[in-house]
Amino acid sequence: MQIELIATASEDSAYLPRVGLGTLAALTPPEDEIIYTDDVVQPFDLQRDVKDVDLVGISVDSKTARRSYDIAAAYRRRGVKVVLGGIHPTACPDEALQHADAVVVGEAEDAWPALLADVKRGELKPFYRPELPDLAGRPPPRRDLFTSKKYIPFQVVQTMRGCPYPCEFCSVSTANGTTMRFRPTDEVLSELRSLGKLIMFADDNVMIHRAYSKELFTRMIPLKKHWIGQCSLAAVKRLENVKLMAESGCKALFIGFESIDEETVKFTGKRQNRPSQYKDTMAMLHDHGISVWGSFVFGFDTDDPEVFDRTVEFGIDMKLTMALYAILTPYPATQLYRRLKAEGRLTDERWWLRRDHDAGSPYFVPKQMSRERLREGWVSAWTKFYSPSSIWRRFTLTRQSSWIQLAGFFPLNFMQHTLAHRKIAGGEQRFRSGVHIEETAASPVAQPQPEPQPARAKGARQLPIIG
Repeated sequence: MQIELIATASEDSAYLPRVGLGTLAALTPPEDEIIYTDDVVQPFDLQRDVKDVDLVGISVDSKTARRSYDIAAAYRRRGVKVVLGGIHPTACPDEALQHADAVVVGEAEDAWPALLADVKRGELKPFYRPELPDLAGRPPPRRDLFTSKKYIPFQVVQTMRGCPYPCEFCSVSTANGTTMRFRPTDEVLSELRSLGKLIMFADDNVMIHRAYSKELFTRMIPLKKHWIGQCSLAAVKRLENVKLMAESGCKALFIGFESIDEETVKFTGKRQNRPSQYKDTMAMLHDHGISVWGSFVFGFDTDDPEVFDRTVEFGIDMKLTMALYAILTPYPATQLYRRLKAEGRLTDERWWLRRDHDAGSPYFVPKQMSRERLREGWVSAWTKFYSPSSIWRRFTLTRQSSWIQLAGFFPLNFMQHTLAHRKIAGGEQRFRSGVHIEETAASPVAQPQPEPQPARAKGARQLPIIG
């Protein structure tokens, strides 16, 4: 078979390879040919890029659902079988099946070989619901698919899945469960040895299990890698953890602060965060050469109209290298979504079917301000934090102890300054510019269609179609 794996993009998508699809490619029988298409690095044109393949697999999150359904519809009109998987189909399987021939609910590794065999027999089932897989003994992702120069220059590696924290707004446990599962450290280290110097860990929390992380990071020290990742505040408030991470090559961390207010973090269930400890924790990270990209969310029931300026000033005082500000989003199947729906506060119960998510948010009625005020405050936070004066203040306040802080600070911040003004404040779309977008629903329509793009001959040497 010829199989096309498609990573769809939203305006929030980063230039990162989808290692999940790379893993499915590695699990595909060698007689089958893989075509990899990344909608981020080369936006998929619905009039020109539909291919004459045997099967299409699309990775879907909630913000790419509309885009994924449009692409799926274009293929199904050609008679091509389409399989949808990922966090959104796992949360909304019945909806996803309306746009596909099959849906994988949960993690796909154990279902993929059986699904391919069913396709070859003409017996594709509507749903595949595998158990959460053991992460031991899995092949590494096919990195030969990820050749675009648009990707950030870090090799992406995953060591674990699952999260035990009961954050009301988070959708991680929807797809990966609340039980932590880890790859054997020997397998992770073997993969790391085969890669270059720059590593990005794709884990939701690189030190959620201290014994595992201690073994991995200690054994990484001789490898002399430089790595970045995501981590909770619960781990980095301990000096021994920060010291070990720095010794193993950690140069930057993405940390979900979510809020600077004690009442808010308690209300949302993120009790591992302690706003009163934020500054001391950041100082410790900076002392060990670790830059921080902080994430904050606006729109919690405890947020008042002054939260925006307060949060920006706090981020400057904490000397954050960068910050991300988000409007609270009710993702399907989360506790937040169920609560807001029960309270009658959702303004669009299927917001993910819109084509421009940014333009319509927030998709709920806040408690202490209007929807318009929430959006205005969100825009203001982005533009103020990435104003020239803020960038300079944060640079002069921070100890310049890592190459990311020294060489990368101004390029990264000026890039974010441009994003804040053009995209956040100006509404410019990065990925859809000049690309045909269907104006109809993702279902067959009576209109002339162009001829599909010819596929390569069976057995031909595959060159990834990723731009």
